[in-house]
Amino acid sequence: MASSDNTLESIPADQQGSFSSFLKTLASFTGDLSALTCPSFLLAPISLLEYSSYWADQPSLLSKISESDNAEERFYAAVKWFISALNGSFSSRVPKGEWEKKPFNPILGEQFHCEWQDKTRIVCEQVSHHPPVSGFYIENKEAGVVVTGHDGQKTRFSGTQMLVDQIGYCTLKLTGRDDETYLFTLPSVSVNGIWYAAPYVELYGTSFIHSSTGYFASIEYTTKGWISGEVHHFKATITHDNLSTPTIIEGQWTGKSTLTKNKKTQDFLDLTTLEKPDQIVKPTEEQDPLESRRIWKKVSEALKVGDYATASAEKSAIENQQRTLRKEREQSNTIWTPHYFKAVEGKEIYGDLREKIIAKADSKFLDTMGEGGWMYKA
Repeated sequence: MASSDNTLESIPADQQGSFSSFLKTLASFTGDLSALTCPSFLLAPISLLEYSSYWADQPSLLSKISESDNAEERFYAAVKWFISALNGSFSSRVPKGEWEKKPFNPILGEQFHCEWQDKTRIVCEQVSHHPPVSGFYIENKEAGVVVTGHDGQKTRFSGTQMLVDQIGYCTLKLTGRDDETYLFTLPSVSVNGIWYAAPYVELYGTSFIHSSTGYFASIEYTTKGWISGEVHHFKATITHDNLSTPTIIEGQWTGKSTLTKNKKTQDFLDLTTLEKPDQIVKPTEEQDPLESRRIWKKVSEALKVGDYATASAEKSAIENQQRTLRKEREQSNTIWTPHYFKAVEGKEIYGDLREKIIAKADSKFLDTMGEGGWMYKA
């Protein structure tokens, strides 16, 4: 969404002062922006932890990855799912006619569970708070597909943009095909339009995919320039020893894309024609006290009706309680551990695929993966 679609006039009167202060802080701020307090009217009524569920925004594309008996076709299917996950994570989740807003920072140990009608399910947990890291596990047992990953954000402010490096990665395993494994690195994100109170997201930089079958993809993200180009553009270059020339997948990660192989071009993916299936989530009254929608229920309800004073008060109460719990753990020398995930060496999850990406990516590889990972406690 272009920033011109919304103006400063849309800021509620009781929020204009806090927004002005927020901009002044941004202009001179150095360090991790996740520590900043955001004006309530710029808050989304959802926890950042729920964003991990958008990896399964199109669960049917995920379950189809294992269908083909051809390794090349399975790799293309994995790219297709990944592009749909980007769309779900950074575009389609924003309600039509609205703009990007900041989700709640998850509390330590916060959980989110949901599933879809095709029996795909996801378990998310906030495995760390300093730094903030969300772990997630997606599976469809019938399709033989398992996704494991974690994501954090390292943010900074540059000019009029908020720049976000996504810290982490995800792996996909096909259990019915000898645990065929795919490693995905994450693109960087820029948040524009903040000065107009109408933020919107773009992807930039390069991300990579490598499979244990030897297929490799380098995906470059660009946006519309002053003269040419288009918004939300990506170009994936796919190579393998069996390919005489690279296969090119190109288009918009929010819309249509094509696949070109041996100079022949065909339609690849059209996200504008795919309906987003509903998530199946327990009612809040049936949820565990640590589940996202139960934790943030009062804050979300206040935001939805524009009661920003109540939203701020309820949010502060949650955050103050977390500070108290953290202090109690420090005083008693108690080490907190996640319920669903355990910290492991990265190689336990993706084997040698990280080294293979580094070898092929050259200088374009922005190492935000780290050495470790979070494995689901089966």
